[in-house]
Amino acid sequence: MTEFHIELDAILSGHQNPIYTIENGPLAHQILTAGNDKGVVLWDLNKMGFEKVLLPVESSVYALCYIASKDYLIVGERSGKILLFDFKTNAIVSELTFHDKPIFDLQYIPGKDELLAASEDGTVSIWCLKSLRKLHHLALSDVTVRTICLSPDESTIAFGSKDGKVYVFSASDYSFLQLLSDHRMPVTSMSFSPDGKYLLTGGRDAQLNIYKTADYKLFQQITAHMFTIYSIVYHPELAIFATGSRDKSIKLWDAASFRLIKTISFEKGYDAHKLSINKMVWNSNSNQLVSVGDEKLAYVWSVNASDTYA
Repeated sequence: MTEFHIELDAILSGHQNPIYTIENGPLAHQILTAGNDKGVVLWDLNKMGFEKVLLPVESSVYALCYIASKDYLIVGERSGKILLFDFKTNAIVSELTFHDKPIFDLQYIPGKDELLAASEDGTVSIWCLKSLRKLHHLALSDVTVRTICLSPDESTIAFGSKDGKVYVFSASDYSFLQLLSDHRMPVTSMSFSPDGKYLLTGGRDAQLNIYKTADYKLFQQITAHMFTIYSIVYHPELAIFATGSRDKSIKLWDAASFRLIKTISFEKGYDAHKLSINKMVWNSNSNQLVSVGDEKLAYVWSVNASDTYA
């Protein structure tokens, strides 16, 4: 039997307003955060501290996407503007303009060198990152497209909307495949399992919906939290995933059985979030889970597994 040990390694402070998003940085020990401040912040997890303000922004940031192959950071602003920051030149190399409402999520498709941006205007724009031109856009909904999720084999892409629906498309030609309508409220987070066999969706209804991608039938529905599920992230190596919620808790789940393993919250005795958890990421070079939220802080958690024998 595997037992998981959770420790709080650090609380990173410096933001003056709520943090909405987090992403791994160009180096394994770096993370990037942004929110309702006027800049994107780079942090050093070796020193457990602030490194620098990477770039200024004109409006709140809801989405970040680091593209390692290009050494680009893509920034989605509340204004609808999309910034491309190049770490090699330490400068913004392009501004992509199409949306006039907030960008809520970004997704890169490596095999096609295409960037997708989901907006409050109900559309998803598709950009060629070689030419930096808009190729197409999908008009999905009359309300916000909140989240995007790409399957590990890059064959399928899903979009979660404020209308409570998940729109599943082919990633090769953007042809429509399936509509999933099992959430009663907006879809706020999604993730494919690393093996591509499952699609997990979280909503404002606090439900974690699990679909088998063989047929996209609802396999299991779990009331996972008390309020909105804002983040679903699989561990890069261990067979677990984490969910983070507006109810201020992080929950760890077994990736095979979908059994709850552990709850990380103030009520469970951890020095944890006191306000909404908005986004999480597994640091790319460690067993550290980093969570950010409304109290303007980033929490760095060590998650270690050990085998126990009866």
